[in-house]
Amino acid sequence: MLIGSGECMPEMTLQYPVHTLDGQLLMPAGAVLNDRALAEIAARANNTSPPHPLLQYGRVREDLLYFLDNPAYHNIFNHPTKISNLLQSMAAIHLALPCLETIEYFHQHDICTYRHMLMVFALTTLLSNDLLPDSEDRIRESLASPTHDIGKICVPLHILKKRTPLTYAERQHLNHHPQAGSVLLSHYLGDHRRLAVTVARDHHERRDGSGYPRGIHARDPLTEIIIVCDIYDALVSPRPYRPISFDNRTAIEEITRLAEKGEIGWYVVKALVAHNRDVPFDTTKVWVSPEKRGVQPAGNLYGQYLDAAYDETQA
Repeated sequence: MLIGSGECMPEMTLQYPVHTLDGQLLMPAGAVLNDRALAEIAARANNTSPPHPLLQYGRVREDLLYFLDNPAYHNIFNHPTKISNLLQSMAAIHLALPCLETIEYFHQHDICTYRHMLMVFALTTLLSNDLLPDSEDRIRESLASPTHDIGKICVPLHILKKRTPLTYAERQHLNHHPQAGSVLLSHYLGDHRRLAVTVARDHHERRDGSGYPRGIHARDPLTEIIIVCDIYDALVSPRPYRPISFDNRTAIEEITRLAEKGEIGWYVVKALVAHNRDVPFDTTKVWVSPEKRGVQPAGNLYGQYLDAAYDETQA
C-alpha cells in the first residue's frame, strides 16, 4: 500500500533527532524530512529478522484481553463473539522485531502508551470492518494502528509521563513523534511508501487542516479511522495529566464537537456511536444527539502548558 495515492510529501525540518530504540541515529535535528530522505533511510535498512505475530509476542494477548475488559469499553466489546472475531483479525498482524521491541519498551516504561497502542489497534480493527470493504487486507498491509505512536520512543519519558503542565518546549518535543514515527517505520520496514509510514506521520492531522505536523487535510480512510480511535482512547483511558478519565458520554460528546467543527469525519463517529449503542452500523440510521450534558473530569491538564516566556527563563 503506497502513501496517499502517490502524494508527495512536502519538506519539513526536524527540530529533534530521530533514533532507534538501541540508540542508532537515523536523522539529526535540523535535517530536512521529505520523500527523498525517507527513501534513503529505507534503502539503508538492513533488517533481516522475519516478522513475528503481534499477539504471540510477550504478554500482548493477555494484556489486550485485560484492557478490553476495562469498564470504559464494556459498551463496545460486550460480547464474546465480537472479541473472538476481533482477535482473529488481529492475529493476522505480523510486525518487524524492532517494532515489537518498541511496544515492549513501553510495556516496561510507560504503561499508558503501551495500553493506548493496543487499544487503538483494537478499535481500528473493529471500525474498519464496518467502514472499509478490504479492511483486513488493508490493516495487514499497513501494520498501521499498533505502530501509530512508535515515534514516541524519541520523546523523553519524563515528558510522556509528566503529571504537571508541559512547558512550550516539552510540548514541541512531544509533537515531534509523528515525524519520528515516519522515519523509524521507513527504516524498520525498508520501504517509505508503506501506509504505516503515512499513518504514523498523519494521525494528528485533521480533515479541516487544523492538525500537525503538516496541517494537511486528512483524507485517507484508514488514517481517519485511526485519528478518531486515537482521540477516543485518549479520552476514556488513564493518562498522567489528569487524575480520572472522561466518562463515555462526555468522550462521545467531545468527539461529536470535533465532527461538528469539521475536524474529523462523521462517518467514523457514527460507527463508534453504533458500537457504543450495540446496534447495527448504518450511516443513514445512526443519529448523534447535538445535546451536550457531559462534564469533563476535574484536574484535566491536557492542552495546558507553561508559556514560552516561562520556558525560556527555565532553560
